[in-house]
Amino acid sequence: MPDSKTPTLIRHGRLEVDTWQRFEPTEGQPLPPEAGDWLVPLSVWQAASAQLRERARPVGVLLGPADDPAALADGGRIDSRGLALIAIDFPAYTDGRGYSIAYLLRTRYGWTGELRAVGDVMIDTVYYQARSGFDSFAVKPGHDPQAALQALATFSAAYQKSYPLPEAVA
Repeated sequence: MPDSKTPTLIRHGRLEVDTWQRFEPTEGQPLPPEAGDWLVPLSVWQAASAQLRERARPVGVLLGPADDPAALADGGRIDSRGLALIAIDFPAYTDGRGYSIAYLLRTRYGWTGELRAVGDVMIDTVYYQARSGFDSFAVKPGHDPQAALQALATFSAAYQKSYPLPEAVA
């Protein structure tokens, strides 16, 4: 089991330690603390986006497979101010809704910032997630992050249009 200092995040074609935590609101704490790297659910972002945008340290928004990415777009485009990244949860590798959400964020809603795959992210899925617009990947515990990084270069040619793949580090 990797510890908190083991690189398990593929970002910009390199392995990094993942410092991001999922925030779950409670009645007593509707927003995450100011310190730290927080992924907030879409419902928290919708309820407090003005307040969250003012923070010195931007938050990330976590979209579930049933969330509508249009909820992040104001006037058809996503305002990246105060938004560090958008993460899309894959609760199971067989759930393909995250691929569609990523594609919509990149093509329809103009998101050009970091787009992270989280959840059931495995060696076998990172290449296809990258083709859908993801550029960072929180590799599932129990999977080799180095092998997942190398999987980004699995195929040398593709038949479908895609987003440029993050550069793999050999």
